Amino acid sequence: MHVAHLRQNYTRDGLHEDDVNDNPMQQFATWFAEASEIEEIPEPNAMVLGSVSADGRPSARVVLLKHFDNQGFVFFTNYTSRKSTELINNGFACLVFWWEPLERQVRIEGKVEKIAAAESDQYFHSRPRESQLGAWASPQSKAIANRETLEQNFVDLEKKYPEGTEIPRPDHWGGFKVVPDKIEFWQGRPSRLHDRLVFSLQVDQTWQRERLAP
Repeated sequence: MHVAHLRQNYTRDGLHEDDVNDNPMQQFATWFAEASEIEEIPEPNAMVLGSVSADGRPSARVVLLKHFDNQGFVFFTNYTSRKSTELINNGFACLVFWWEPLERQVRIEGKVEKIAAAESDQYFHSRPRESQLGAWASPQSKAIANRETLEQNFVDLEKKYPEGTEIPRPDHWGGFKVVPDKIEFWQGRPSRLHDRLVFSLQVDQTWQRERLAP
C-alpha cells in the first residue's frame, strides 16, 4: 500500500462567516445534531482527548462526550488513570471531533476541571450495570498480570454486588469538564483550501471569530 497516494478531495460543503452562529457552543450543537443524523457516524460523540505530562510529553486517546452546554464538554474516566493525572497536573486539554462523512472536524482547547460529585453519581447510576462493575474492576492505565486478572476482578465484583443491589460510584471515577477558550470549525474544501473559522474567548467573556488559512 502506498500511503502517500491515499487522498480524498473534499467537495461536500463550504463554511462561510454568514452561516456560523456567533456563539460557538450553539454552532457546535448544530453540527453535532447534523452528525448524529448520519448513519455512517455510529458514535458522533467520539472525540480525541489530548493531554500533556509533567515533562512535556503529549498523549492522546479517543473518549466519549457525555454532555455539553455553554459551560463546556463533559466526559467520564478513572481519576487515577494516566490521562487524569496529566489533566489534573497540567490543567488544560484539547479535544478533536472528526465527522468524515460530513468532511468536518471541530478542535477545542481549554481548561479542565472535575465536575461535582453529585453529577458524577447521577451519570454513574445511569450506566449499564456491567459498565458500573467495570469501573471498579479496572485499575485503568496500571500494568496487570494478564487478561484473566481483569476478568476475575469483574467476577468477584458481581458476587459482591449481586443483581438488585446498588453499586456505589468509586471515589476514583468521575467526570471532567473541558471549559473552552478556543473552538475551531473546519470544513473540508477542494484543492486542500479548507475553511477554518476559529472562535477565541476574550477577557470580557465574548467570542472573537477569525478565519485561518488552511
